[in-house]
Amino acid sequence: MVVEVIGGILSGSLALLADAGHMLTDSMALALTLIAFRVSTRPADARLTYGYHRFQILAAFVNGLSLLFIVGWILYEAVTRFLAPPDVLGPTMLVVASAGLVVNIIAFVVLHGGDRDNLNIRGATLHVASDLLGSIAAIVAAIVIIYTGWMAIDPILSVAVAILILRSAWVLVKRSAHVLLEGAPEWLDVDDMRDKLISRVPEVSNIHHVHVWGLTPQELMLTMHVRVHSTPENPTDIIRCVKTILRDEYGIGHSTIEIETDDCADH
Repeated sequence: MVVEVIGGILSGSLALLADAGHMLTDSMALALTLIAFRVSTRPADARLTYGYHRFQILAAFVNGLSLLFIVGWILYEAVTRFLAPPDVLGPTMLVVASAGLVVNIIAFVVLHGGDRDNLNIRGATLHVASDLLGSIAAIVAAIVIIYTGWMAIDPILSVAVAILILRSAWVLVKRSAHVLLEGAPEWLDVDDMRDKLISRVPEVSNIHHVHVWGLTPQELMLTMHVRVHSTPENPTDIIRCVKTILRDEYGIGHSTIEIETDDCADH
């Protein structure tokens, strides 16, 4: 990052400065990711009875917002450079961008081997991947400037990278916000799950008040009301059967089942 700041100032390259600014937020994003993993391993207590797993999602959400901020800054700087293109030193830009590319490839390979379904790792990987694109764009811009002298390529490629970052950042913010709002998993069809439980458990006549959410995309929770045809001799057998289906077929490891033999008490 420091090398890119110096190189960007000396060469006058927006692509390098944009990449350096992005690497600054990357440093903070990676630190936040590490802190989130450390905090999430803390056991549950009387104040946070579900534990600290959700801290990872908060980290992913903050990382996504920081990416959106970077996109806005790059676009603003690109517009000002279109209006008044500065001279850019292509050789200096090429050397610094090449060094940045090597560093970003190493970081990306390390993170890409992590849990791809974990939003916390996904946020960190997106930061580094967008840095990788920034380095490639800076190298291409430097080569064009060296051989053609066309200075406009610098802000043009910066905008192209910003647009690529924007899509990934928006997906990250949207997914992490969905978890924070306790939305149901996107892949889960609640109506189909309800119908399957009714057909697989003979004693069940109706299922309602179904709520599904996740502490993280991997830690799913569920509550539901289950109405039975008649008063069962052992309601626990029905609950155990429903829980087994939820765990084995939907990956829902924590469920709370309320058995009803009459009208719903919440009505």
